[in-house]
Parts: sequence; C-alpha cells; structure tokens
Amino acid sequence: MSITRQVTSKGQVTIPQEIRNRLGLLPYTNVEFELAGDHARIRKARSEDRGASRGRFVLDALRGTADARMSTDEILTLTRGAARRPKRRK
Repeated sequence: MSITRQVTSKGQVTIPQEIRNRLGLLPYTNVEFELAGDHARIRKARSEDRGASRGRFVLDALRGTADARMSTDEILTLTRGAARRPKRRK
C-alpha cells in the first residue's frame, strides 16, 4: 500500500485513516519513527509504563479538577440561576 501526503510548513503529515485504523492509532497514541536507509518507518509506540492504560488516560483527561464539595442541589441552584428558581409562597 502506498499513499502520498504533503508535509505542511510545520513539518506535519496527516496519517491516512485506513493506516490509522490498521495500526490502531487512536487520538493521543504515541508513535515511533525509525530511520531505515532512505526511508522512515512509523509504528505504534510500545508503552513504557505497563501500569498505565489508554482507558486510564481517557478517564483522567475527562475527570474534572474541582475541589469544592457541593451537593447536587447546590450545583443545580447555581446552574439554574435566581431567575429560574420557583418563588416561595408565604
């Protein structure tokens, strides 16, 4: 298989979707480049940290960094705002 792509002014090349699929190159996957004579090889990098997994990376990226402890009711009150709160009858 041979697919040609142009290198951008920043030195970037988009890896064709078919190749990404076949190699399992998902977003944020590390790749290795190896020079072999007058050409380069690209492959999915071997994980250096066997304890870390792609799933753990994704969860860590999605997890918030808030440190305030609030109840669900307190959060809803903040997000709904004063205009949407029902008025209390006396």
